[in-house]
Amino acid sequence: MASKSIHDILKRYWGFDGFRPLQEDIIHSVLEGNDTLGLMPTGGGKSITFQVPTMSMDGLSLVVTPIISLMKDQVDQLRARRIKATYLHAGLTMAEVRRVYEKCLYGNCKFLYVSPERLSSQSFLEHLRQMKVCLIVVDEAHCISQWGYDFRPSFLRIAQIRKLFPKVPVLALTATATPVVMTDIMHRLEFRQGKVFSMSFSRSNLSYVVRHTTEKVGELVHILKSVPGTGIVYVRSRKRTKLIADELRRNGIDADYYHAGLSIEEKEDKQEKWKGNQCRVIVATNAFGMGIDKPDVRVVIHVDTPNTLEEYYQEAGRAGRDGRRSYAVLLSSVTDKRTLHRHITDSFPDKDFIRSVYERVGNFLGVAVGEGFDKMYDFNFNLFCHTFKLPVLPTHSALKILTQAGYIEFVEEVEAQSRVMIQASKEQLYDIPAQTPGADRVLQALLRTYTGLFADYVFINEDVIAYNSGLDHDTIYASLLEYTRLHILHYIPRKRTPYIIYTVSRMEPKHLLFPKVVYADLRQRMEERVNAVLEYAFAQDSCREMLLLRYFGEEKAEACGHCDVCIDQRKRINHTPADVREGILYMVSLKPRRLGEFFDTLSFPRDEVSAMLSYLVDEGFVRHLPDDTYSQK
Repeated sequence: MASKSIHDILKRYWGFDGFRPLQEDIIHSVLEGNDTLGLMPTGGGKSITFQVPTMSMDGLSLVVTPIISLMKDQVDQLRARRIKATYLHAGLTMAEVRRVYEKCLYGNCKFLYVSPERLSSQSFLEHLRQMKVCLIVVDEAHCISQWGYDFRPSFLRIAQIRKLFPKVPVLALTATATPVVMTDIMHRLEFRQGKVFSMSFSRSNLSYVVRHTTEKVGELVHILKSVPGTGIVYVRSRKRTKLIADELRRNGIDADYYHAGLSIEEKEDKQEKWKGNQCRVIVATNAFGMGIDKPDVRVVIHVDTPNTLEEYYQEAGRAGRDGRRSYAVLLSSVTDKRTLHRHITDSFPDKDFIRSVYERVGNFLGVAVGEGFDKMYDFNFNLFCHTFKLPVLPTHSALKILTQAGYIEFVEEVEAQSRVMIQASKEQLYDIPAQTPGADRVLQALLRTYTGLFADYVFINEDVIAYNSGLDHDTIYASLLEYTRLHILHYIPRKRTPYIIYTVSRMEPKHLLFPKVVYADLRQRMEERVNAVLEYAFAQDSCREMLLLRYFGEEKAEACGHCDVCIDQRKRINHTPADVREGILYMVSLKPRRLGEFFDTLSFPRDEVSAMLSYLVDEGFVRHLPDDTYSQK
């Protein structure tokens, strides 16, 4: 395929005149039929590397991705560009799955996105065998490696797909992978002398900063008032997203919150307001950010220390995609050390506890010993923990370890938006014997509000129908269910639930084995990751960027010059203790000051300010008052 052709495709469908760094190299490698591994940092444009070559090839791309929300977003974006794309995941009905197969088998699709769990379905494999696949894409490819930070055993099934299409190249993409993980990815995907393309993990416009503080919210407010522009604040818990967003608003900062427990409509509304600069700061769990391309984020702040540097690098990398100076700030305290070490214990509970969780899952779902193989069960995780009085975090970890050991497949919460397809002809809609009062108004509102209802399933919002029809939700729900019973339409109400698949029939707990590779080795790897995070967070004399790059196997000859450590070192060289002394004395001559004011105002290392302040108090030049302020003697 000539270079001019891929540039024409890029311009026609995406409107870009040229490729970003590394994109064209990966595309050419794919078009030459090479197995290819692409490491591109967050915001580097990974999707272009398989979407453009697919448009120049005969057949469809099979895209395996673990993130359902990202899957939907990419399909929507492709359809908006008039490119035929669809997806399969566990939230679809059998009727929807059949329509997807029809589109792919009859050449009406260029991209088929699937969740890795789908690869265990024999029905899917039989249909896939009949499709004309030209490229196999593995997104978030680090998930296939047991040494990666988000290993998912279902990814291991991708290798068997290769046997169906032995001549089709594989493109594996990830934003974060250490050298060990890179090697493992290629081994697991059975690369045939594959090519590796890796962008530098260095971001010259991104300044990495660590602030040690026991008053994290106060420091957060200070930073957001000091750095103008859009921001993301990451925290660990859903509850804290709202609490911190409320606190920011009380301090005059326009903020909102986001987490996985929100409805689809709430998520989309908050995302759009933030992307459209109607909201300046979003406070979120790590559920926020995937697939959201906002180039002008000026600051990303982590209030809670992440568990891995992979996670931190990916989330921090959402700042400064436009190339302008931006900041990645980590707020840390001594309690974070205890929290991270406790996370190791919670992530690897005692093996007997794991066996007891397995037994209780079977009892909870009503699965007998010897039964359940290849069956999927809705699984209310919170109710399960409440029923058996189990601790949430160790129980969640036990389910993940059981998944890694191959006994079950525990899939996190999946939300499927309500959707409708009209099955009757247009003529039949004129004479419908519906009994529910107001049903005809519901149908009219549906037809006026949405297009394409006769051709495919269309996502709907019951709130919008309520507004357009003037009816309450109960009436709308009853009407749509009645029309479904009459075969006028097919209504699939929204559903949000995790689920469990038994990958082997239920066993007696005493027979469960946890090989070294899925327990001891992974625990050791987690300990190494935690130690790397602690080194990054608490290092006093090592360039932050150099620490990050070294972790990802990239050596850099010189310090970055713009992280907090580099700036502090430069200050040490360029000032004398007399400068610190005079700065403190001048500040207290104006009015009493709190300790934080000296740190925020004086451009000297904090330890030097603190040491000089203690000296001046001891020598009687400054008074330390009972209200914890410092004043002139």
